[in-house]
Amino acid sequence: MKKTLFSILAKLNKLILPSFTKRRLDLSKASKLQLLIFGWRLYVTKRALS
Repeated sequence: MKKTLFSILAKLNKLILPSFTKRRLDLSKASKLQLLIFGWRLYVTKRALS
């Protein structure tokens, strides 16, 4: 149940949220909002894969 929920969230993240790795964003210079989005995408992806 949880895995399917996180898989759906991961697909929504891919469609809606920007990809900072494709933009070559330097995480040391990222704003707090960019770090929050990056962390959220990482968390959801990790949960969807496990």
